[in-house]
Amino acid sequence: MCGSHIGGRALVYKVVRAGYFWPSLRNDCVNWVQKCDRCQRHAALHHSPAERLHSILSPWPFHKWGIDILGPFPTTIRQLKFLIVAVDYFSKWIEAEPVATISAKKVRTFLWKNVVCRYGVPQMLISDNGTQFASTRVRDFCKEVGIRMAFTSVEHPQSNGQAESANKVILSGLKKRVQESGASWVEELPRVLWSYHTTVHSTTRDTPFNLVYGTDAMIPIEITEPSVRATAFSEEESDQGRRVDLDLISETREKARINQVAAHRRAAFKYNTKVNPRDFIVGDLVLRLAQLTQMKNKLSPKWVGPYKIDDVVSKGAYRLRTFDGGLIPRTWNAANLRFYYS
Repeated sequence: MCGSHIGGRALVYKVVRAGYFWPSLRNDCVNWVQKCDRCQRHAALHHSPAERLHSILSPWPFHKWGIDILGPFPTTIRQLKFLIVAVDYFSKWIEAEPVATISAKKVRTFLWKNVVCRYGVPQMLISDNGTQFASTRVRDFCKEVGIRMAFTSVEHPQSNGQAESANKVILSGLKKRVQESGASWVEELPRVLWSYHTTVHSTTRDTPFNLVYGTDAMIPIEITEPSVRATAFSEEESDQGRRVDLDLISETREKARINQVAAHRRAAFKYNTKVNPRDFIVGDLVLRLAQLTQMKNKLSPKWVGPYKIDDVVSKGAYRLRTFDGGLIPRTWNAANLRFYYS
C-alpha cells in the first residue's frame, strides 16, 4: 500500500478507502512515512535558512582577511588560469594575483607578498577547507607570523561571504571587459580592481581607496575631462589638504564602521524573517547533504548517512561522527543537515 513512497496524508486516504480505520490513523501514517529510509535520503533540499544571520565585522582595516580561489579561466601567457583573491573585511580592499596552479606554496607566497608585506600581519584569515589553505605549509606560516586561521563549514561558502562577494565583482567585471576589448583576462584584471577600489561601496558608503589611503584617488576621467581638483591644483594647498585628510582618517573610518554595522543589521533583519530553525544536540541522528563526488547520476540520493552529532561548535556548525566511532573531517553547517528518523 505504501510501496510507492507517497506522503503521509495520501497514505491516510489510501488506508481509509481500503476500509480500515483506527483513532490514531493520521499520526501513525505520518510517523510511518517519516521513518522511511529511502524517502529521507531522497527528500527535497532545504530552501529556508536553518540559522540566523551571523555577520563578521572587523574593527579596523586589515584586521580580518578572507581568501579564496577563483577559476579556472582561459589559459593565457605563462599558463595562468587561476586567481588567488583576498579581501579586507573592513575597507573591502581586494588583492588578487593570477597563478598557473593552485598549491600551498602559491598561497603562502601570496599571503607574504600581497598581504603581510603591504598591510601588516592580520589577526585572522578566513578561508574554505581547500587543501591549499588547510595544508601544513600554510598553517605553519600563519602560526609563525601570528595569524589565526578560521575555516568555513563544508559546502557552506556563505561563512566567507566577503570573499565570495569579491569573486562576483571580479568575475562580473572580467566578463564584460574581456568581451568588449578582446584582451586577455590577466591584462584586464588591474582595470577591474582599479574601478572597484575607486567606487563607493554600498556598505561603508565610501571607496576602499579612501579608507586605505585616507584620500580620494585621482581617476583618469579627471585628467581627460579636467575636474576642479586638477585645474585648481596648488602644491601648497594640496599638501595642507592632505594633512587635513590624514588628521580626519580616524573619523572617516569610524563613520564607515558605523555604516557597516547599520547595513549588517538591516540585512540580518530581512534574512532572519526567512529562518526556519533547525537545532541539533549531541547524539542526534542526521543526514548530510551529498557532495558532488557522491552524486553519480540524477537518481543518486541527495542525502547520505546517517551520522551522529558529536559536537556543537557554534553558530550552526556541527562535528559529525559515524556509527563506528570515526570522526568526519571538518565542520558541517545546519543548512546541509536534516534529522534522520529511525
